[in-house]
Amino acid sequence: MPLTKSKQSTKYIFISGGVISGIGKGTTTASIASLLKSAGYRVAPMKFENYLNIDAGTINPIEHGDPFLCEDGTEADMDMGTYEKFLDENMERINFVTMGQIYQEVIQRERRFEYNGEDVEAIPHITDEIISRIKNLARKKQADIVIIELGGTAGEYQNVFYYEASRIMTLKHQGDVVHIHVSYVPTPKHLGEPKTKPTQLSVRTLNSLGIQPDFIIVRSETTLDQRRKDRFALFCNIMPEDIILNPDVESVYEIPHILQKQNFVKKLLTKLNLPQKTPDVSKWDILLKKIKAKKKKEIEIAIVGKYFGTGDYQLRDSYAALFDAIAHASWQTGVSVKTKWVDAQKVQRNGTSLIGTPDGIIVPIGWGERGAEGMIAAASYARRNKIPYLGLCYGMQLAVVAFARDVLGWKDANTTENNPSTKHPVIHLMSSQKEFMKRRAYGGTMRLGSWEAVVKKGTLVYEAYQTYGKFIDKEKGLTSERHRHRYEFNGVHEKEFEKKGLVVSAKSTIEGLVEIIELSSRDHPFYLGTQGHPEYKSRPLHPHPIFLSFLKASSKM
Repeated sequence: MPLTKSKQSTKYIFISGGVISGIGKGTTTASIASLLKSAGYRVAPMKFENYLNIDAGTINPIEHGDPFLCEDGTEADMDMGTYEKFLDENMERINFVTMGQIYQEVIQRERRFEYNGEDVEAIPHITDEIISRIKNLARKKQADIVIIELGGTAGEYQNVFYYEASRIMTLKHQGDVVHIHVSYVPTPKHLGEPKTKPTQLSVRTLNSLGIQPDFIIVRSETTLDQRRKDRFALFCNIMPEDIILNPDVESVYEIPHILQKQNFVKKLLTKLNLPQKTPDVSKWDILLKKIKAKKKKEIEIAIVGKYFGTGDYQLRDSYAALFDAIAHASWQTGVSVKTKWVDAQKVQRNGTSLIGTPDGIIVPIGWGERGAEGMIAAASYARRNKIPYLGLCYGMQLAVVAFARDVLGWKDANTTENNPSTKHPVIHLMSSQKEFMKRRAYGGTMRLGSWEAVVKKGTLVYEAYQTYGKFIDKEKGLTSERHRHRYEFNGVHEKEFEKKGLVVSAKSTIEGLVEIIELSSRDHPFYLGTQGHPEYKSRPLHPHPIFLSFLKASSKM
């Protein structure tokens, strides 16, 4: 049972990063939170981001990865999705903080004269607001332990106030605060041995900020031997047993096991002066067996998207939630999935031969005209060649455009996002969104978060929800998916589409908006487009029904 507030004050764990970004603070934070939760503690994680954006909704996914969409409509950092997957619970607006939010709140308070004429300064007013957010989360979630992931790496100017807030809390809540530093220890090929000097310098930076880490979690390609741990501990002013190894592994879901094997939770609870409880990692045992089990067969899924490239490199993070959802369904179905990344712009220029003959095609989220014709071509290609197709949000909208052009004969059919003057606006701007667009009020103004819909019986998607038990209300055929878009299926043309074989298989309970379209199984093995985002609701222990059904169709199971 969680601790009662009368018996124990809230504990705080700050997690910082060292040497390089993308080192794995998010998965480390989520793994620690999962272990503490499974030990019976009420845990609340939160992420502090450095950027001045109010949320992640207006950031190009190539810049900062795929924004994660929460149930309440918060457009957040990918780490919110990692927390959800490890804890199997929804994150909310209160779990996600940006420096932009902090500045905005302080400035608005100053404008309301809430500082009573004080000169408003970074310290204490910015740090007070940071601490207030942490305390507010603890209070609202009635948390035994709040785990705070500090964005970026130690030494960046953007996050210095987060570190100052953690120092102040350490001073004011002695015995209730632990600082964990997740840092990278490289093994240069020309040397062949792990080098701890970068982390020593990172810890020295922490020390200069008035912070001494209680634990160092070592991210590395290989593990460290005892000799290096001892030397490492000496130079970082830490006990050797408080250096926790976390080398590269096949699956991030091995991390809770790796930490538990080193008695990390026991050490952590000791430093926090909390009763010792043993985490239950049995669910991860079951999952890891599925992940590592020999797969029945391998299939290829082509993802025709527009956010893969950055310079000379390709990024997985631009579609992180999608790749995770595919993996979850893969483990459950016992099918190995090889993904083929196809640039929609290249398809637009060079044709659908670039797609090849995959077992399935996905057209994911997207915005704007760039590459859209390549996505439309992919949707047509999948329909004509009877290749299982899954369209996600933009992929659903462009599948409708493709159908209108190919089957209804409306050659100029389009979404008004890309062609405002089209005579056949089969996808158009929601009426409630027009005023936002006039004012260029882009941030946080889309149809966001969880929306309920009624699914038509006898359809492909109804069978998927029924098979995997994901209905909110089975009798009513009621389900819910997360949304992040402005444009909708134009209901004026619904009957014309249905006469030609396009099935409207789900509509929202509010306004009767078209949520899911599909083709009958008589016409196609699997062709489905959803206005919602099932990828954001998929979890490793609970894969999403739509992805399970899509992979089964793609593997002809």
